[in-house]
Amino acid sequence: MFTGLIEDLGTIVSFTPIAAGGARVSILTTFPDADLFLGASVAVDGACLTVVEKSAHGDKFRFAADASVETMARTTLGDRKAGDRVNLERPMALGERLGGHLVLGHVDGVGEIVSKVHQGEGVRVVLKVPRALLPLVVEKGSIALDGISLTVNELVGDDAIALFLIPESLRQTTWGSKAVGARVNVEADILGKHVARLLQARLGAQPERAGVDLALLTRAGFV
Repeated sequence: MFTGLIEDLGTIVSFTPIAAGGARVSILTTFPDADLFLGASVAVDGACLTVVEKSAHGDKFRFAADASVETMARTTLGDRKAGDRVNLERPMALGERLGGHLVLGHVDGVGEIVSKVHQGEGVRVVLKVPRALLPLVVEKGSIALDGISLTVNELVGDDAIALFLIPESLRQTTWGSKAVGARVNVEADILGKHVARLLQARLGAQPERAGVDLALLTRAGFV
């Protein structure tokens, strides 16, 4: 479980294909050795990966993790190459403050940046989101983009959302260098996904219906 607050900008050292369509990614980080034990979880651009190797590199550490075929298909990790920067977060510990929102590190799909416009010291971003995920997104609600907990400012049409990135987010994450057209990992709020699933089960909705719409809410008696 993560919170969507990025702790380090890691650097990909190598990206090597492995059997059955997966890949092993090696990343350099400032995380301490004690947090990179074999089997530990690390969110890499929002995708929860498991440490399978580690080694010291000067005052930093390198860890390797395997991305499965499912991870490669669901995320942007397949776009990455040596030298790329990635957002990193360690799992939260019970009792810590939840500064962002509950993030599982299970990416639901990939979005695409439509526009970036500077407004004051920050940047307004419009992101195209897979249509199946839009019903799970609400204005002023939370969403995880490349592992970062962000607030949805508004829904734009029927396939996009708008967000505002403050200077701190631009400095401390990969969002400062992302250009229009860049692909982004999207994880919808877990609360919305559970509500949608419960409504589908209650009303016998078809499995392929990923979200909640007005017709579903009406049949459930909410409208």
